[in-house]
Amino acid sequence: MFGYINVNGAQLSEENKKIYQSYYCGLCRKLKEFCGKKGQALLNYDMTFLVVLLTGLYEPDTQTGEFTCMMHPMKKRQLRENDIQSYAAQMNVLLAYYNLVDDWKDDHNYTKKTIASMFEKDYQRIKINYPRQTNAIEQYMEKLATYEAEKQTNIDLVAGLTGEMLGEIFAWKQDEWYDELKTLGFYLGKFIYLMDAYEDRDKDEKKDSYNPLRYLDTEDEQEYETLCRLMMTSMISECAKSFERLPILLHADILRNILYSGVWSKYEYIQLKKKRKKS
Repeated sequence: MFGYINVNGAQLSEENKKIYQSYYCGLCRKLKEFCGKKGQALLNYDMTFLVVLLTGLYEPDTQTGEFTCMMHPMKKRQLRENDIQSYAAQMNVLLAYYNLVDDWKDDHNYTKKTIASMFEKDYQRIKINYPRQTNAIEQYMEKLATYEAEKQTNIDLVAGLTGEMLGEIFAWKQDEWYDELKTLGFYLGKFIYLMDAYEDRDKDEKKDSYNPLRYLDTEDEQEYETLCRLMMTSMISECAKSFERLPILLHADILRNILYSGVWSKYEYIQLKKKRKKS
């Protein structure tokens, strides 16, 4: 479920690239603070988007500085840190934990099971800190397992589970922005689910694994491709509308780059791979 919400570097200014990277580095540091070096292995750009989004909306006190990264020791790196990154780090761990558990259930991958067990205590701490978000993910996993067992063919219904879950995570606080952030997360979650199902369809067909896109009633491959693109475009359009209703000025250029362009990077990569196979 990770890896779909990123920037389009080619269309981002050098200054904004540095700003975005500094939040990424700050999130990495917060993951280490929360659960040690193992937490840094869970770092992803999807949660960096959440950090930039909530920082742009709430404009919290943010500390800036430079540090030496063990992965990039030759040059000091910039970082930005605030309270939102502490929240995003815990959500990062929570989502990664359930992703590992899900992989174990699907493929009986003992490596994933072992890694998940390493984060069990961290998960229990997050459950105490954020019961609403933890409950949303637990309900999501239960309902998704039911739909997969039933081989549910209603793609909108299944994708909506990811939307409901991500909506609760994007709604950091139950305040005046709760409903709009939940709406934004809902449509972004549906987009992520659709993109993930689209990327995995061929693999799932070979393994005879559940994927609701396998049940789409289309006459040929071209119609299938068109329908998938329309569904994903519709979801990200609603997400963008929700974003534009929020009074965000800080880092708005970075956020628009992600929502209007960056989220399509994986889709374009998939298309390129398909063209190479045909040639």
